[in-house]
Amino acid sequence: MHRMTYRLIKHVQSCIGRKLIGARYYGDQLGLVAPNASLARVALSTGSPRDDVGHGTHCASTAAGAIVEGANYYGLAWGAAKGGAPAARVASYKVCTEDENGCSGSALLKAIDDAVSDGVDVISISIGKTATDTVPDLLTDPVALGAFHAHQRGVLVVCSAGNDGPDPSTVVNSAPWILTVAASTIDRAFHSSIVLGNRKVFKGAAINFSNQSLDGERYPLVFGAQAATRRAPASECSNCYPGSLRKRKVAGKILVCIGTDSRITRRIKMLVAEDSGARGLVLIDHKAMEAPIDTASFPFSQVGTDAGAQILRYINSTKNPTAAILPTKDVKLFKPAPVVASFSARGPAALTEAILKPDLMAPGVSILAAMPPMNMEDVPAGKKPSSFSIKSGTSMACPHVAGAGAFLKSAHPRWTPSIIRSALMTTATARNNLGLPVASSSGAVATVHDMGAGEIIPLRALNPGLVFDTTTRDYLDFLCYQGYKDKVIRKVSGDAQFTCPHGAPSPDLIAKSVNYPSISVPQLTAGKPFAVSRTATNVGRSNATYVVAVEAPPGLSVKVSPKRLLFSRRWATAAYEVRFAHAGARNGYAYGAVTWSDGLHSVRTPFAVNVF
Repeated sequence: MHRMTYRLIKHVQSCIGRKLIGARYYGDQLGLVAPNASLARVALSTGSPRDDVGHGTHCASTAAGAIVEGANYYGLAWGAAKGGAPAARVASYKVCTEDENGCSGSALLKAIDDAVSDGVDVISISIGKTATDTVPDLLTDPVALGAFHAHQRGVLVVCSAGNDGPDPSTVVNSAPWILTVAASTIDRAFHSSIVLGNRKVFKGAAINFSNQSLDGERYPLVFGAQAATRRAPASECSNCYPGSLRKRKVAGKILVCIGTDSRITRRIKMLVAEDSGARGLVLIDHKAMEAPIDTASFPFSQVGTDAGAQILRYINSTKNPTAAILPTKDVKLFKPAPVVASFSARGPAALTEAILKPDLMAPGVSILAAMPPMNMEDVPAGKKPSSFSIKSGTSMACPHVAGAGAFLKSAHPRWTPSIIRSALMTTATARNNLGLPVASSSGAVATVHDMGAGEIIPLRALNPGLVFDTTTRDYLDFLCYQGYKDKVIRKVSGDAQFTCPHGAPSPDLIAKSVNYPSISVPQLTAGKPFAVSRTATNVGRSNATYVVAVEAPPGLSVKVSPKRLLFSRRWATAAYEVRFAHAGARNGYAYGAVTWSDGLHSVRTPFAVNVF
């Protein structure tokens, strides 16, 4: 045997049993590279499965990372870290490039097909269009189309809901065969205190490694409007708009900016302050405070409007206002948590209001996970690149659910993708760690359009009692009800005998007939009750009796028939009907839930009803 071949075989054998068992990349675009392109550009276009950005590594370790003791980000979030399914193996499929090709549809489709052929059980996709993009056709959207074929082969596909919240109808990846994940906060926060010259202290949100201290030097404090260039409008310099500030008025001082112009991100404001020679930045903006940005060694802290008003009053009350911004400290056992993240995309889905999206919620704010130690951008002065990073987004929430799905699949190999989704949804919680209803980022009680069924509890999902198995036939009927023709559906599904049911197309039939673990009624008018059918499957004990309870808002009549479900054995099924009627409710969406209980299990199905 050739020595090199022997070494290769030995290397492969040594990798058996390790975490990463496969890596593919897509987008070998050598033919598209200009003849005069740089070597770096050629290397970028030819591609590699290696993650040189960190997004994929962060997500993969969140889903299935092995246990690591003492994981931390330069001392923050110290503790044992592990993924949702730490015993699972990982196969990586790199579909996005940093050039103009981005995440091409052909690469996405090929990667999903390859993953299915490779025998994976769960696919985690933290990719999606923005809400401002044109709503894709279901059968031309590569994620939706690829996920449909994966479901046909028994593979669960989990996708991020998008980061365009909190506006309504911003959720993406909303095809019914996709498990769509919203993002929530966790019971840990990162605070950086602002100490004023008058000794008042304000706790802001930040991840910074400032060298300023409580007993150290104070720096002059200046509001952006006080450092404006001659022609800069007050709105621009107050928002630290690029080019709006006089550097000599900012240099050596702590700059204060407001966040009323959404076009100028926190990162841009920080760069403007840093470029102007500022010794730090205080941002007054209540938006996205729960998801602090990482500014490395640059002192930065974000406060809400109340604290901000007090800081501005202090600046105007003295000739020599001063301050210091202290390095970040982590706050454990933070309450309330979870809270729906402000950036997390909301329903109802633009695709169809008859399927409730997002499906559920998982941690997606300030998540510590693995990172390739090669990015120098956020490395504090004097430090080496970390093997971990703290990031926020529905991209981070998605792999939490993918890991939970793999965990359930390992315990229940017979469960279909829709049974796994049902188990996670019907056992999710809508309560926070204070025992109160989960709130949205605005402080109002979160609705199912914010958080879906609620925050996942994977251990509870191991034994859900009842599940709702949404079959391939349900999804094909859904396409009919959406208006797709029999011929098109036969081609996509590969079922040459398929014909659409009577009554299609009809959005109402989606809500009434598709056996989904949540309910969304797109239109309820006075005098026209709306009946929804569901079929539950018993995956718990034999000879079980479930009794129903209804949470209904005022003015909405909700009646369930029958009120008891009897299951003589495991895998037995029982059907029931939920009838909604207008009883004086105000126009707009009304929310509630139908819960089945046998004394041991609680199977909660949320609903949203659009009252006209």
